[in-house]
Amino acid sequence: MEEEMRKEGVVNHFEKGSNCQVFNGNVTGCVFAMPGSTVTQQAGQPMSSEGAEEPVAVHPQERSERLCLFVHPSVDSGQEWQVHDEVKRLVTRQGLQDICQYLLKMREENKVLLPQSPSSAYEELVRMGMPTGEGYNSKTFQKYYKNK
Repeated sequence: MEEEMRKEGVVNHFEKGSNCQVFNGNVTGCVFAMPGSTVTQQAGQPMSSEGAEEPVAVHPQERSERLCLFVHPSVDSGQEWQVHDEVKRLVTRQGLQDICQYLLKMREENKVLLPQSPSSAYEELVRMGMPTGEGYNSKTFQKYYKNK
């Protein structure tokens, strides 16, 4: 019996008959707890062998937010959420000038189709998570937004 457990990677490090065991190997989909304890499981991201989180594929039907209105019509359906996420990261992490410059770069790469109206663009970027505080107001945005 002990021989079988070693092959599977489980070794009992406690007294004979103890319920405490240690698993020596890659573990996925398991919860470890001491006997008599209560465990609440929460869904998490799968881990790679290096311990870094791997992205989990999410089907478009499972996303609760609306797709970015700027996604270029030539972008295929498999990449439109990537463009959406790229714009979202851009507007939540960068300053207004950098946002406008990067949107122009994305337009040149045919990733986005920017609206003619700066106010329409501003409203969409705010919806995507761009701040509206100091340095991010509509007037400042219009100063840096170039569609052409």
